[in-house]
Amino acid sequence: MVPLVYALPGEENVIKKVGGNPDVKRHLENLGFTPGGTVTLVSAIGGNVIVKVKESRIALDEIMARKVFV
Repeated sequence: MVPLVYALPGEENVIKKVGGNPDVKRHLENLGFTPGGTVTLVSAIGGNVIVKVKESRIALDEIMARKVFV
């Protein structure tokens, strides 16, 4: 289990855990980052990532991406 920032681009991953305080966790889950769901890393630049989750592309900064474990 590694943070999303260490995932390989183009590879589909299963979300194992979403961390952070309750507000951050709820925000990420509202965006579609739920345990058991899939996420694909589209690109990573300087720790910031663009991911595909539930047919949407979402940009996350490094701090938020480190709270999603795949």
